[in-house]
Amino acid sequence: MLQAPPYLKPGDKVAITAPASKLEATAVEIAVNILKERWGLQVVVGETIGASYHDFAGSDAQRASELQRFLEDDSVNLILAARGGYGVSKILDSLSFEHFSPKWICGFSDLTALLLHINSLGFQAIHGVMAKTMAFDEPSNESLKNLLFGGKVDYVFTHNSEYFIEGKAEGEAIGGNLCLLANSVGSKSDISFDGKILFLEDISEYLYSIDRMLVQLGRAEKLAKLAGLVVGDFSDCKENDEPFGKNFQEIILEHISKYSYPVAFGFEFGHENRNFAIRMGETLSLDVNKFESKLKSI
Repeated sequence: MLQAPPYLKPGDKVAITAPASKLEATAVEIAVNILKERWGLQVVVGETIGASYHDFAGSDAQRASELQRFLEDDSVNLILAARGGYGVSKILDSLSFEHFSPKWICGFSDLTALLLHINSLGFQAIHGVMAKTMAFDEPSNESLKNLLFGGKVDYVFTHNSEYFIEGKAEGEAIGGNLCLLANSVGSKSDISFDGKILFLEDISEYLYSIDRMLVQLGRAEKLAKLAGLVVGDFSDCKENDEPFGKNFQEIILEHISKYSYPVAFGFEFGHENRNFAIRMGETLSLDVNKFESKLKSI
């Protein structure tokens, strides 16, 4: 299991930054209120919040500089991404982790690239709601708070009776957005998936593109030796004019059909309003039967 940064306690400091796409400054107001008034934390809002450079929250240099400052700041206990979009991968290789002060980093979507890089350094990171999306769903917020303050993972969810593979597994959690995971192959952030429980989600992808990205992971030998697979939301999947012929569940099952690990679909994880948190790098147990699936801290 990867090292967990220090868990939060009341009075700790959260830095909100936008390392990818731009957003209005008002979009983080609800999150700031929750973090301060309900969770008892201090909040620092970065200058990238409300900044604009084309579609980004400032230039690559501006976004990297702010993130670098928060990574090295000993007084910051949590870096919370403001939103995803696109842009984290563009700045990753310009960051230095020589003086990284271990702390929690949280986000999803495009932030998968950063979470994976933090995992490659030997630390856990959290796939969960971001400042903008904290306005959407209180149970998702509470799941993040639970994990940040040292609570256990304990999720039970039902699945479509057509799509599952029964079994039990234990392994480190890894994953997030399928597109970013496929794009990380061969990069400095690339790590082994062997013996791990892989989490997948994505949004607005063509079905053939989902198939192509899984081909990439398969060719890179990322799927062969998993301990288990947990599939979250694949929102707004798209068809070509000529139908692809399979839904996303069937595509995924086809790519892992020659392996024998458990597979759970239906975990509320991804781009829908309900987005439960997972500590990537924590060792979890997965138990899949014909009626439900269970994810728990060990």
